[in-house]
Amino acid sequence: MAWTQADLDAINAAIATGAKRVRFQTHEVEYQSMTDLLRARDLIKAEVEGATAGCGPIFTVYCGGY
Repeated sequence: MAWTQADLDAINAAIATGAKRVRFQTHEVEYQSMTDLLRARDLIKAEVEGATAGCGPIFTVYCGGY
């Protein structure tokens, strides 16, 4: 499943209110603890931010020769 910014927003809203049940796209998940919720948030955040991280310039360095 590809995570979206909307999924990250949903899990952040749940964390802010103390809820352990979150609806993502087409399914709902109930986490057992806030620790599990925070861990899931970190994974989703890494994927969402990683999807946009590769959009910068690419530089190539040549050292001698052709």
